[in-house]
Amino acid sequence: MTISTYQTSDKPTDASDTAQQEIVMYTTNWCGDCRRAKRVFAALNVPYREVDIEEHEEAADLVVRINHGARSVPTIVFPDGSVLVEPSNAVLEAKLMELGGKESDA
Repeated sequence: MTISTYQTSDKPTDASDTAQQEIVMYTTNWCGDCRRAKRVFAALNVPYREVDIEEHEEAADLVVRINHGARSVPTIVFPDGSVLVEPSNAVLEAKLMELGGKESDA
């Protein structure tokens, strides 16, 4: 199963949007922690939507609101309304497993 990632021009997902059914990761193209988080998603075969905050001002505004004034990436918003900011691999893996992610057979 390939990971479902793409850039979007749609309105960014609000962290308080209870109808959200997908994981949204706010990133930049130069962020090493974002690349690391993408590898975790890929290893666990967990789909997510990626939004580059440098390309979408609304997304940047949302990240700043979530992070109390900081443009910290990756900021990852989950369907249960929780948010992880710059998580370690272990923290991200634990959250994805909690949400029903499965370990890769590779």
